Amino acid sequence: MAGPRRHRLVLFARPLALLLLLLVLLPQRGSAAEEGKVSLELYYESLCPYCSRFIVNHLAGIFEDGLIDAVHLRLVPYGNARVGSNSEISCQHGPYECLLNTVEACAIDAWPDLAVHFSFIYCVEDLVVQGQYKEWESCFQKLGLDPKPVTECYKSEQGHKLELKYAKETDALEPPHQYVPWVVVDGQPLLEDYENFEAYICKAYKGTPPKACEGLGHPQMALQTAESKRNGVSYNAGGIGIELATVEDEGKEFKM
Repeated sequence: MAGPRRHRLVLFARPLALLLLLLVLLPQRGSAAEEGKVSLELYYESLCPYCSRFIVNHLAGIFEDGLIDAVHLRLVPYGNARVGSNSEISCQHGPYECLLNTVEACAIDAWPDLAVHFSFIYCVEDLVVQGQYKEWESCFQKLGLDPKPVTECYKSEQGHKLELKYAKETDALEPPHQYVPWVVVDGQPLLEDYENFEAYICKAYKGTPPKACEGLGHPQMALQTAESKRNGVSYNAGGIGIELATVEDEGKEFKM
């Protein structure tokens, strides 16, 4: 699990400050050879409380501690959704989650720059953590972003096509994902040890270890047993329409 140094970053409590930080830092860091970076993939769904807390409280930290230098980060907003025979998508936490999954997919498509789309997704997921996710459109104004490309995308067939693409990618995972967040480092799923993702990145990185790797313990792959940390994931058991958990629901899993 996360050590004491993993705390909610004050800097990231303000999405505008986050965007400004990323816009300043990422272009400078982008000069490093992409081939040497470790792949980091997050398969998630927008209203999963464990996913939103992971993005806000843990994943965002790699931009502050410098580990982003060693990482090629991809976000895949689909999670435990299902595609029906008519290509319609049903989401674990209902229609609003389908909407926000599509919105975040459209943000990634409209703004390929990681600095921009991560800032937007962070802002939306921070609102999820606060229980204010229906105010997600405020993130455009907070970050000074033009809403038009995302709005046109999620209201059109383009947004649906993006989600179908992410559905295909998620369903093709080997081994198959069983819950979200599903974090994959260098092709290796971290199972329920996902909050220790930085240690796995440092182990996989072939170059000189970034300063952020100092003091991180050697990762141990979590054993996936019935007695493992079952309160930190949202299970994928084929059910749809589960009510959205709140921050106070930590310690409970969805039963489907």
